[in-house]
Amino acid sequence: MTVVVLAAGYATRLYPLTRDRAKPLLEVAGRTIIDRILDNALQIPEVSRVVVVTNARFAEQFRVWAAGRRVVPITVLDDGTTDNANRLGALADLRFAVRECSITEEALVVAGDNLFDFALADFATFFAAVGADCITAHRLPDVERLRRTGVVELAEDGRVLSFAEKPEEPASEWAVPPLYLYRAETLGQPLDEFLKSGVNADAPGAFIPWLLQRQPVFAYRFEGDRHDIGNPESYARVDALFRAREGLAPG
Repeated sequence: MTVVVLAAGYATRLYPLTRDRAKPLLEVAGRTIIDRILDNALQIPEVSRVVVVTNARFAEQFRVWAAGRRVVPITVLDDGTTDNANRLGALADLRFAVRECSITEEALVVAGDNLFDFALADFATFFAAVGADCITAHRLPDVERLRRTGVVELAEDGRVLSFAEKPEEPASEWAVPPLYLYRAETLGQPLDEFLKSGVNADAPGAFIPWLLQRQPVFAYRFEGDRHDIGNPESYARVDALFRAREGLAPG
């Protein structure tokens, strides 16, 4: 299994913190966001490598970071973009990673700015059991927050019945973070066909409604929270939370 970390955004809402530093390389309670993501992801026994997709502005920062990590091979890809105006979008970056690194196995795809309170190894176990592409979902009884994320309706067995990105009227309380497990075959022709369809490829969740029309997709329902670091307030809140959890002094 390959872990693909989507890290090619420019995080303009976090300026000035991210003007000259990639968001996943910001520290939360003394450790970078991406290190915390990989602390969790590398508990999956099947993971054999990590691919980080970034941009021309931050590629060297990630290469320096990767040089100090030895657990599994880490490849840093530069997608060639230079600012928010010419970014490729998350799903085009995923295809770029698939092609550049010849990914022909299952892939855990995760945004580089989200942390989770559950074991990703449990997600991988669920994925193996259902034998289908999988997303994750957690209950979020807050309509305003649901309007800012993906929302799904689910069958009792976890099969996804519908998916909407940032819906004005959420159909359920099941929120979907940018965390996916894809079968190898899905990352080939289906992803290519989706990108040729002209659908907005910026949001990583945009692929899911397209897939639902063609094949089953299941959701792993997790307990606990997901921490999305999107602006200075959420960054400060997550840093304070992890410092308190880990017994560290306030930052």
